[in-house]
Amino acid sequence: MRYVAIGDSFTEGVGDDRPDGSVRGWADLVAQGLADATGQPVLYANLAIRGRLLRPIIAEQLGPALALGPTLISFNGGGNDMLRPGTDMPWVVDQTQHALQQILDADVEPLLIAGANPTIGLPRGDRVQAKGDQLTAAAVDIAHRMGVRMCDNWSDPVLARREYWSLDRLHLAPVGHQRVASNVLRALGFAHPADWVIDAAPVGAPSRRDQLRYTREHVLPWIGRRLTGRSSGDGRTAKHPEFVRVDPR
Repeated sequence: MRYVAIGDSFTEGVGDDRPDGSVRGWADLVAQGLADATGQPVLYANLAIRGRLLRPIIAEQLGPALALGPTLISFNGGGNDMLRPGTDMPWVVDQTQHALQQILDADVEPLLIAGANPTIGLPRGDRVQAKGDQLTAAAVDIAHRMGVRMCDNWSDPVLARREYWSLDRLHLAPVGHQRVASNVLRALGFAHPADWVIDAAPVGAPSRRDQLRYTREHVLPWIGRRLTGRSSGDGRTAKHPEFVRVDPR
């Protein structure tokens, strides 16, 4: 199997840090899970870059992904678009469908992936919730009409709980990435490895002091980047632009 993942920080693996400062994430775990389940090495590439909107995901990642000659491409995008006011959601839906068609036309299997729902911890999360609900419903419809597999993490009620998210409340914690990887493997017809931790102990609502710290350390810097046109992904490149071999354990 030759597996390529494209997307933004969700697919890159932000929130699941390794000791050396690099990130792992659900797509890395899926590659390992596929190797373990099949007993065969998996060639794996990950072109995702944090901060990317849907347009550059398609423009900058899809072509190189197809050029690698994969048998499977996981596609996720639109999460950063949803966080911005005035997003043209019908355009996001239309572009998602076109991207899937390009993958199918290349005789590659696409896996459409809906991101997890972070809105419990976000300011004005109800607005993001509405956009996410709209995009996910449209994605389910697209997958059904096009006959492609889909992994709907947005509708997983467990992933929506606080304990599955990192301190910035936008990116999954390690246990969240493992749960997403489990969902993805299930969508592909495989079980997750028995040593994965996909359940977390509940945590309480943040205190007022926690909220103030969160605003100072995460919300205000995010707003600052938006106002200055900067992105968390500026200057970054894909972590696995070429295939790496993942052997079964």
